[in-house]
Amino acid sequence: MSGARSQPALTRHELYELCVTNASAMARFVHAVHGQSPRVLREDFCGSAALARAWAGAYGPAIGVDRDGEPLRACATAARLRLVESDVMRAKDRADIIAATNFPLGYWYTRQGLIAYLKHARACLKRRGVFVADMYGGADAFVCSRTVQRLRGPNGEKVEYEWEQREANAATGRVRCAIHFRVTARGRKVAVLRDAFEYDWRLWGIPELKDAYLEAGFRSVEVHDRLGGAVDHTGALHVRPLDDDEALDENYVVYVVGRV
Repeated sequence: MSGARSQPALTRHELYELCVTNASAMARFVHAVHGQSPRVLREDFCGSAALARAWAGAYGPAIGVDRDGEPLRACATAARLRLVESDVMRAKDRADIIAATNFPLGYWYTRQGLIAYLKHARACLKRRGVFVADMYGGADAFVCSRTVQRLRGPNGEKVEYEWEQREANAATGRVRCAIHFRVTARGRKVAVLRDAFEYDWRLWGIPELKDAYLEAGFRSVEVHDRLGGAVDHTGALHVRPLDDDEALDENYVVYVVGRV
């Protein structure tokens, strides 16, 4: 390499998948949570469709839905994967599992809007289908802070991933957050991506989400704080929802599952 490049060797979506997502683990989790023999997964707010691609590679047909065409166009193609550029409220594809992960329920700022989306997702689920979404919270949920992690890229790049919560208001439940990346290769800075992704979310509490799921018509709701435990001799992942009297970590990410 003769000098610093104006563009990173890794795109911002590739960096996001490297630093933020664990799509294969999430695919195993939602498969196990369904508990039957699910075939079709729909990933709402899919971005570069990492989960949908992982599902398509392991289990069956997958659909990725996002209204932003840019990450869809950047998405690697995969067999059994179909991408839909659409607002999720207009998506009609039916699925055994609909997943909305990486906190997109935070884009609904009112209870009315949240329940409308949950009703729409439920209507798109097949018999015995499940809807899975995540949310974070805890002691530091409304604290402005920065956290930094350092990872290795696929070609040995040094990648620094920074999560910044730059605004937080517990009275409204709103937070503003950003992700930044710094990439170094062969001792030279290749790229600095400030505000590679920015978010303006409402953080919903667990009781609020459970009530909203039930009002939207889900038969039952359960909360998981782990992506599963032991894997048995058949390769099946074992998952267990939290009991109501179990304590969460001081800061947590939970996966809220609604069943039709």
